[in-house]
Amino acid sequence: MDTSYPREDHKRGLSPADPVPPPPRDHLVWSIFNTIYMNFCCLGFVALAFSVKVQRRAGAAGDVEAARRFSSRARCYNALATAASVLLPLALAALAVTGVIHLAQLAHDSVGFFTYQLSGSDDEDK
Repeated sequence: MDTSYPREDHKRGLSPADPVPPPPRDHLVWSIFNTIYMNFCCLGFVALAFSVKVQRRAGAAGDVEAARRFSSRARCYNALATAASVLLPLALAALAVTGVIHLAQLAHDSVGFFTYQLSGSDDEDK
């Protein structure tokens, strides 16, 4: 093997041992799911827009750094949309149950109060 001259790989700054970084994930399926089923405050649609931008930047333009930023934003908006769509109904259900329990307790106390007043006024008439 002749090593007196530089090889073509070293001229370009690439070596066979350097791994090629994987392309950024576009989270497209998650974005479509959030857009169709859990579109809380249009966060799913915003995530879908960023997912499409990831595909355009990484594929056609070759701008991997911008594609990574858009991928991060798409993941963030998808997480927010999923969390809001799951937690908001749970919080509303908890508030409804708490309100029903509170109203039942008030009704029970009111019945006791009015029963006491009616029985007390009957004793004074006798």
